[in-house]
Parts: sequence; structure tokens; C-alpha cells
Amino acid sequence: MAASNKKDSDLYRILGVPTDASADEIKKSYRRKAREMHPDLDPGNPWAEDEFKELSAAYQILSDPVRRAQYDRGEISAEGRKQRAKPEPAKKSGNEKSGRSGFERFFRDRGGPDIDGVDVNYTLDVDFLEAARGAHKEIKTTSGSVLKVSVPPGTVTGQVLRLKGQGMRGFGKGKDGDALIEVAVADHPIFKCEDRDIYTDAPVSLETAVIGGKIQVETIDGMVNVSVPANSNTGTRLRLKGRGLADGGRKSGERGDHFVTLVLTLPKKLDPDLAEFIRKRAEERDS
Repeated sequence: MAASNKKDSDLYRILGVPTDASADEIKKSYRRKAREMHPDLDPGNPWAEDEFKELSAAYQILSDPVRRAQYDRGEISAEGRKQRAKPEPAKKSGNEKSGRSGFERFFRDRGGPDIDGVDVNYTLDVDFLEAARGAHKEIKTTSGSVLKVSVPPGTVTGQVLRLKGQGMRGFGKGKDGDALIEVAVADHPIFKCEDRDIYTDAPVSLETAVIGGKIQVETIDGMVNVSVPANSNTGTRLRLKGRGLADGGRKSGERGDHFVTLVLTLPKKLDPDLAEFIRKRAEERDS
């Protein structure tokens, strides 16, 4: 989409995009610039709030296909007002920043539009058991403040936690943006996950494998006793129902399962009586 009679393309320049930018490119550029230019991040700059409002006003026009087309045809000004003739260049006054457009007067005289704050993205590293059991963490924001984050039990890598109103502040009646926290869960040396199910290996002695018995297995809830059926072998898989991951804050109350794969483990020094018995059984079988 080329601008027909907007040679300077003010709004495109403000957003840092070409006149033929796609809607997605305009949105991405606005979000990036809004995070960089938000007044909360530059409290010592007396122009910061006006610059941010100028950016947001530009986005409000260019993100609307109808108003963008009107702007490109010269039917509305950069301030969103209808114009029938080419407007005269804005005069600079002593208290206006050199090179600026008429946005300052627009916001001063008419109050400006209500501007929603921008969502801010963060990444939070969490240990496996913290994510599995749930935890309370803290994260430092772009403005230097600290957010308290509640990690729901069963949170997995890539899950995004939304803290409403904890992003960049809005202006006028605009709502504050949200903090979007993407969780990265560290790998665990024992527990392996597929969806909500957990998989581990557990050693089992020859005697227990043959005649059955109890073994202790580590789960995300702690150690539990597990019954091993007689005549088990390496690769035998036992299911611990409801011992997997929770639903990660979705409030269904459902949990996955924990699957234990038995690994037959011989002692470093085999019992002599057991060894003799096995030897005799082998001789009898071969005879």
C-alpha cells in the first residue's frame, strides 16, 4: 500500500515502518517501540510521555485498515482529523521540542485518546520439582520493580503465565498492560516427562523380581511403596495412577500418571547359596 499524497509519511516514520508495511509488521514495530519508549523507563525525559502518546496515536490510525487508507489518501491528518485542504506546517514555539509534529497540541487541547498499556514479555527459569509441585518466584521488571509470580503445580516449559495489569501503564482510561511470563523448566536427572505423564527407572533385585515384593520409588510427591508382581523382568512397566503432573493451573484437578520401568539389578557379590541353586537348576535343565 503506497502513500499517495503523504510524502513525509509521518505516521510510518514514527512507527519506523515503510509505507507498504503489513499489519503484522506495524503491530510488531509498535510493541517493540512502545516497550523502548514507555515513560516509566525514562523518568528523567520531560518529553517521554508526549513521545509515547505520539507513537500510540500513530498506531491507532495505522492499525485500523479504514483509517490507514484515509490517511494514505490524505483524507485525515496525522492527528486523525478530517482535512479538505493541505494543512499548513505547524509553527514551532519556544516550549516545543524542535522537529516535532502537532501531536503535543492535539493531546493538550483534546486530551488525546485513551491508550492501553503494552504487554511486557519475560522468561522465568524454574527447577523441575518447583514447576511440578508449584512454587512462588520473583522476577525483576524492566522498570526495576519486582513481581511476585505464582507458578501453578504442573507448569511445563513454554507455558505462559499472565499477570494482569503488571505490564506498561496505560494513559487516560486505557488499561494497564499485562506481564506475560514464559516458563522454562529445567531438565531433571531422574524424571522424564511426556505431556502430563512421568517416566522413571527403578532397580529391582533378583529375588523381588522372581517372587514379587515391595520396592520404594521416588515420585514428585516423595518416596512411595510400590508392589512388584512375581516373575517381573527388566522392562516391566508399572503404572502409578495420578502420580504425574497436575494440569498446570487449569483447575481440572486431573493429574497424569507415573510409569516405573523395572531394571533387574544383581548384587556385586552374589549369595553363594543362590548361586549354587541356579547352577543346579541349569544342570537339571540341560540334562
